[in-house]
Amino acid sequence: MENVRTQFAANLREHRDRAGLSQEALADICDLHRTEISLLERRKRSPRLETIVVLARGLDLASPAELLEGIR
Repeated sequence: MENVRTQFAANLREHRDRAGLSQEALADICDLHRTEISLLERRKRSPRLETIVVLARGLDLASPAELLEGIR
């Protein structure tokens, strides 16, 4: 399960950085608390399905699957 969290965290940070957003800015866009973004990026929490969808929309990704790339 740690590998899943590690890959998701890396994907989230990469997409957030590519979008030029801080954790706080992404949290505001997604109506989440900044701590939630931090916990996900530090592999301290696994995201719920709804959270993955909200993050993908906030990052303007074509699909939530982009946050799951590399996870097997």
